Amino acid sequence: MRFAIAAGISALALAAVPVFAQEAKPVEEQIGAGGRPVGASWSRSPVYAEHGMAATAHPLATQIALQILRDGGSAVDAAIAANAALGLMEPTGNGIGGDIFAIIYDPATDKLYGLNGSGRSPMGQTLDQLLEKLDGADALPPVGPLPVTIPGTVDGWFAMHERFGKLPMSDILAPTVDYAREGHPVAPIIAMYLDRSLSAYTRRLDSYDFEFDNARATWFADGTAPEAGEIFKNPDLANTLEAIGREGRDAFYQGALAETMVNYLQKQGSAYTMEDFAAHKSDWVEPACAEYRDGFELCELPPNTQGFAALQMVNILKNVDLSQWERGSPEVIHYITEAKRLAYADVARFYADPDFTRFPEELLSEEYGRERFALIDPSRATPEFGPGEPKLEGEGDTTYLTVTDESGMMVSLIQSNYRGMGGGLVPDGLGFMFQDRGELFSLDPAHPNAYEPGKRPFHTIIPAFVKKDGEPFMTLGLMGGGMQPQGHVQVLINMVDFGMDIQEAGDAARINHDGGRQPTEALTGPAADPLGTLNVEPGIPEATVEALREMGHNVRVVSNGIMFGGYQAIMRDAETGVYAGATEMRKDGQASGY
Repeated sequence: MRFAIAAGISALALAAVPVFAQEAKPVEEQIGAGGRPVGASWSRSPVYAEHGMAATAHPLATQIALQILRDGGSAVDAAIAANAALGLMEPTGNGIGGDIFAIIYDPATDKLYGLNGSGRSPMGQTLDQLLEKLDGADALPPVGPLPVTIPGTVDGWFAMHERFGKLPMSDILAPTVDYAREGHPVAPIIAMYLDRSLSAYTRRLDSYDFEFDNARATWFADGTAPEAGEIFKNPDLANTLEAIGREGRDAFYQGALAETMVNYLQKQGSAYTMEDFAAHKSDWVEPACAEYRDGFELCELPPNTQGFAALQMVNILKNVDLSQWERGSPEVIHYITEAKRLAYADVARFYADPDFTRFPEELLSEEYGRERFALIDPSRATPEFGPGEPKLEGEGDTTYLTVTDESGMMVSLIQSNYRGMGGGLVPDGLGFMFQDRGELFSLDPAHPNAYEPGKRPFHTIIPAFVKKDGEPFMTLGLMGGGMQPQGHVQVLINMVDFGMDIQEAGDAARINHDGGRQPTEALTGPAADPLGTLNVEPGIPEATVEALREMGHNVRVVSNGIMFGGYQAIMRDAETGVYAGATEMRKDGQASGY
């Protein structure tokens, strides 16, 4: 309903005004944005607070994190609580059926700690047995039992909690248990993603045979997706989280919950056993850092994640001063794109589970970065980049969150079910969906990322951390498949080279290069899409788009923001200890502190 209000004009006078019929335009085309007295007109102010800060993809999850901090919990406690809440409130991006990674700065030891909470393939299923089940298909499917890997999130929670937690896990999970039973209003962007997910699964039911009744009963009971503002409840998830809080980690990997999961998966044709679940464990790993310039270092987690791709991009791009051009210039975007393509050629060749394949540390050297930079033609897009030879690589849906506390502890955490909500399978009565991360295995036995029993697939989700002059400076993450490393680098460039604040750095228009050689392709032979597509947001000037096309790039302007990820970040002032938090317009999120 539309309302017309005009002071001093009677209803009779209004009725006399002629109305001309015309085709209605979307409201965003009828009126533009307002102005701002400070900062970029397309952004907003960062949030500042002294004692604690949380930035998540849902306002209610942010509020839960802050309440945990106020109750005496650590940043890790608050991050776990927010992650649990997002599994309920943002099931399109994450849940306890998926995996988790984190970088934690601990002020007590002045050290970064990395957590790899990713799950493995069945120990009792060989590649030949998997290929037999695939019946001639040349890749793992996106749904059903075959792409499922062990859910690593719950074990990751307990690993972090054991080392850095303060409050009982039952207290940490209690707010989400309450929301799951009593309900919460669905956020607008999440509602859109739920509708997209239902459409995607409905289409896949025409091509793949998989059980979807449990998922339909959990999220789409009346045949439609919940709408924005609709109260959504998930009592099954409430019971599951309550059991985890009460009985601990083993309830999920060895107890009744594990039995329910294994029995369900085996009925769907999975090779998983109770032994697979019982054997799962997270790994503490060492983050690596690469200095960009002016004392700023980007820190990422090692493979099986793609985090080191961002470090390779940094080592390539430090060889050119991007600030000599405007941020939206074709030169800046060309160099970022070519650096990404060079890094991903190596991702596709070398990144895999380090328990099975050694990662060439030489890929992170400054010398190697200079060698790769020399391959960039400053005026043309190179048709194809191959992997380097150091001396001796889909759209995904994810959630990223970050929490900091009064002690100076800073948590950068990312969690995902991989494609959309996951592979469509919901274990009986448990209220969550299994991830389909195994889809990222290669079926080429010679590939480092080839499927093997008990192996972790290549992983896209990566948390990040930034140091300044050796001191902790910022947590950041930017969710969304292959967007993540290039997104981390774009945020860093925005702040270091172009002076944007932490909020502007995330709101600025992004690019997302998609394509090139992939970690799932065969090791030899041509890449399916060597040049790839350079996707840009409407904020990139039209003249730049045309110039990039003339340089040989395959450019596509995408206006809905979906493929460009979702950003959260917290920055700490080393002198005052004050935190600045940021979230962004592409998600429903909130940054807040106290």
